[in-house]
Amino acid sequence: MKALHIRIICLAAVMALLFSLAACAGQPQGDDGAPALTGCPVIEDDKFGGVYIDVSPEDFEALGFEYGDSVDIVFSNGYEMHDVPYYNYYYVKMFEPILIAYPGYERIKAAINCGDSLWVEAGLTDADTADITLFEKAKYREIWENRNISYTNNREDYESDAVFANFRGVEAGEIAPGVLYRSASPCDNKFSRAAYTDRLISEAQVGFIMNLSDSDEDIKGYIAEEDFDSPYFLSLYENGKVCPLSMNANYGSEDFAKKAAAGFTAMAHSDGPYLIHCLEGKDRTGFVCVLAEALMGATREEITDDYMITYKNYYGITAESDPTRYEVNKMQVDDMLDLLTNNYGGGTGDLAVCAEDYLISQGGMSADDIALLKEKLSSAVE
Repeated sequence: MKALHIRIICLAAVMALLFSLAACAGQPQGDDGAPALTGCPVIEDDKFGGVYIDVSPEDFEALGFEYGDSVDIVFSNGYEMHDVPYYNYYYVKMFEPILIAYPGYERIKAAINCGDSLWVEAGLTDADTADITLFEKAKYREIWENRNISYTNNREDYESDAVFANFRGVEAGEIAPGVLYRSASPCDNKFSRAAYTDRLISEAQVGFIMNLSDSDEDIKGYIAEEDFDSPYFLSLYENGKVCPLSMNANYGSEDFAKKAAAGFTAMAHSDGPYLIHCLEGKDRTGFVCVLAEALMGATREEITDDYMITYKNYYGITAESDPTRYEVNKMQVDDMLDLLTNNYGGGTGDLAVCAEDYLISQGGMSADDIALLKEKLSSAVE
């Protein structure tokens, strides 16, 4: 009797799983034979503001969807997104829609790149579902092929620990050598880089960290993991020298500006050298470093050159080795700089004025703290 009871429970669990998959998959093809997904549950991405659609990239592609396709997304509450590119990374301009199967993610996600929360914008609840249909096959295939890049998490595939950790000094404008660094995370080991980064920041004698990606709770979780091997980071964290900001990637939002201003204010009142990092040290770190470099009088060319070192480190892309991919990926930093010059600085176009305006008017940072930050960044560490 007990064995029969167990078999019944197992059968019920299997049937529930099959029902949930059927409910999500719905009709694997539309009336015209094109790929279609219907009735799929949605889940809020409460950190980055996207909408997870509860199907794996593998199952989604098994229906016939491919990177570079254009899709229509209709949520059960009536909110619609038309002609949305399907990519495996954020290969769209700021504030444009995307359907993404990010490497390592369990589900596909709809989002507004670097924009406001789609979950809030669409007015979604946990009871809603999504339908996805093909709008045009391979419409964005050429863009995807030019921008499709990936990297490995194997140290032996990189020429040095610094390249692997995307670690480097930031010396654009009036920033003094050895004062400011940027890198991948020294605490989150998701991509197997944390211990390498930790050793590098120890050698650089970093005294304060702006952690853009994590909350205190996140950091405590990393420390509790069996593979945590970042003793230098731990010592800084335990001594209150890590500022966890838990930022998303909506650079134009008041929340991002306020957190950036809070981090810079804490930096101004701490001793360096300083480190700015997120998970990969690429996008959130990229924009915050754009702010610091612009504030310190760096030119657009200097800022761009520093930003694109990340693409050399992770992907081996340079203007000389792959000019096409260099240019299309440079679009991200171009968007960041345009965001500053188009919206701040009173139309002057002066990057230093724009960065200061962003931090004061949008972020709430005081002029005195900005002056102190500039003094700290321009002064050699003793």
